[in-house]
Amino acid sequence: MSQTITVKIKLLPTKEQATILQEMSKEYISTINILVSEMVAEKKSTKKSSKDISAPLPSAVKNQAIKDAKSLFKKVKKSKLATVPVLKKPVCIWNNQNYSFDFTHIRLPLMIDGKAKKTPVRALLVDKKNRTFNLLKHKTGTLRITRKSGKWMAQIAVTIQPTKKTGTKIMGVDLGLKIPAVAVTDNGKVRFFGNGKRNKFMKRRFRAKRKKLGHKKKWNAIRNLNDKEQRWMRDQDHKVSRAIVDFAKQQKVSVIRLEKLANIRQTARTSRKNEKNLHTWSFYRIAQFIEYKANLEGIEIEYVNPAHTSQTCPDCSEKNKAQDRKYRCKCGFEKHRDIVGAMNIRYAPVIDGNSQSA
Repeated sequence: MSQTITVKIKLLPTKEQATILQEMSKEYISTINILVSEMVAEKKSTKKSSKDISAPLPSAVKNQAIKDAKSLFKKVKKSKLATVPVLKKPVCIWNNQNYSFDFTHIRLPLMIDGKAKKTPVRALLVDKKNRTFNLLKHKTGTLRITRKSGKWMAQIAVTIQPTKKTGTKIMGVDLGLKIPAVAVTDNGKVRFFGNGKRNKFMKRRFRAKRKKLGHKKKWNAIRNLNDKEQRWMRDQDHKVSRAIVDFAKQQKVSVIRLEKLANIRQTARTSRKNEKNLHTWSFYRIAQFIEYKANLEGIEIEYVNPAHTSQTCPDCSEKNKAQDRKYRCKCGFEKHRDIVGAMNIRYAPVIDGNSQSA
C-alpha cells in the first residue's frame, strides 16, 4: 500500500528571491480568497481558468490556486455556507510538473519583471545520511513554500510505493510513556527504545518556563516555546522510530505489529503525574513515523487490537494486572510489563484481518 508523506526542506533564497516569494505567497492566498467568495456568492463552483485570473502569478500556480479554492468551497458547502473562511497565512504552491531539483537547488517558476521565469533557489537537500534526497527519489507531488519565524521552508509531498520483504518474521512493538517503545521478535530478542524519564523531565521544564512567561504576559515568547517543544517532541519520535526500524532490519523482520491506539486519551488509565504527558504526547505520530520508515525498507506494518495486551499471560492466557512494571502470573511466568505487551501484540488479532501468520 502506498503512503504519502511530507518532506521538509530549508530554503536559502537571495533577498530578491525572498521578496518575490513573499509577494507571490500573498497573491496566491488573495486569489484563493477571492475565488471562494465568488463561489459562495454564486452558490456554485467556478469555471474560471488561469486566463481569467489577473493576479501576477505563473499560469501553473494560478491553476493550483483554482484547484485549492474549489476544494475549500466544497468544505464550505458541506457546512451549508454558514461561514466563509478567509485564509491569512501567506503560502504558494506549485504542482509536480513545474519544479525540479538537484543536490543544491530547487528550480521553480518565479515572477520576475512581470514574467514567469524558472529560477534556481538554494536549498538544503542533503543531510548527513542523505535521507532527504533519497526520499525525493520517490514519486513527488505538490511543492508548498511558506515562511515561518523568518525562515523559508519547502514542503514536498512524496508518495512511497514500498517493495515488500519476503518472509513472515514478525516483531511486536509496545508504545508507552515511561518506556517510549519495547520491541520483541520471533526469536525472543528484546530491545527498549527512548528515555521516558528524560522526556518527562524536558516536558516539565517546558511547562515551568511557560508558567513564568505567563506571569509576565509574554505571549509571543510562549508561542515560540510551544513551537520549540513540538520540534523537540517530533525529533524524539523520529529518533525512536528510526531505531525501531533499524533493529527490525538487523533482525531480518518482514512485519512490524503495532497497537491501534484509537481514543487512547479517553480509554487509558494513568497516574495523575503522567496524565499531562499522556494528553500531550502523540502516539499516532510515532506510529506514522514507524510506518513510513518501515515502508521505505520494505517492512510491512500491521495494526492489532490493543485489548488486554499488557494483562494477558503469553504462556497460559490468564489475565493479571501488573504491579508497577513487573508482570507475574500464577503459572510462574514473570516479565517486565511492556515486554509482555510487545509479546502479545505479535499474536493479537489484526484490525483489518489481513495478517501474516505469527
